[in-house]
Amino acid sequence: MAEPVVLYQVADHVATVTLNRPDKLNAWTGEMEQQVRAAMTNADLDPTVRVILLTGAGRGFCAGADMSLLNSLASSGLSPNDRTRFLENSDAAVSASARPDFRKKYSYFPSLSKPVVAAVNGPAVGLGFILTLYCDLRIASESARFGTAFARRGLIAEYGVAWMLPRLIGPSNALDLLLSARIVDSSEALRMGLVNRVLPDDGFLASVHAWAAELAASASPRSMRVIKRQVYDGLFQTLGEAFTSAEQEMILSLQSADFQEGVAHFLEKRPPRFTGK
Repeated sequence: MAEPVVLYQVADHVATVTLNRPDKLNAWTGEMEQQVRAAMTNADLDPTVRVILLTGAGRGFCAGADMSLLNSLASSGLSPNDRTRFLENSDAAVSASARPDFRKKYSYFPSLSKPVVAAVNGPAVGLGFILTLYCDLRIASESARFGTAFARRGLIAEYGVAWMLPRLIGPSNALDLLLSARIVDSSEALRMGLVNRVLPDDGFLASVHAWAAELAASASPRSMRVIKRQVYDGLFQTLGEAFTSAEQEMILSLQSADFQEGVAHFLEKRPPRFTGK
């Protein structure tokens, strides 16, 4: 039986989704896309999961679209089926209230109610690079490498990267990476603000999992859910709109069980027992 192209496991309230084509540096395929969608949806619906990790098997995160697909498109052209596939929207958003912006191919991670963390263990290039942008946080290994690749393949800034990337690292840095398609190492990615932190290669995934497990144990799931939505909604709001929304959310939070537990565990000097309610 063939190995699954995506692995899924849950431990310590953390769901780990692993791209599993290590011999191809986890190059992206249509089958992988479908299985990642399913895994992300399962993790978001699972009440025992509080944080989602996305990583790659072997020595790479994701080297981009499988070159056999790109070679076929370059030699044979774009068929009607290809057009449909490239323009297809994602149906993976769990929340019916999610913004249409965050229901499209690859942009649906922000619509998930739980933090999605990219554990970038090696090259993240092209489509693999885009996947990391839609994660909420990016933690890189020392050997991680990042590149857009598109301009060197005669392509353009795909799948909303021209909107997302400048909001993470600023227009100048975004244009640098998009126009040159050069590869940057983890230290430069950290300087740009592309990644949140860099960890040693040795024991990398275990370190990221421990960090995610600590987040899952110490932070209110309800608070994380609301804060994530506030931040992404804020990208489309004025300050006044964000302020008014925060006032409404504050009233709701003060009536929540997690608020009561947040005060109680602090005063009683014990670990929290949040329920997400």
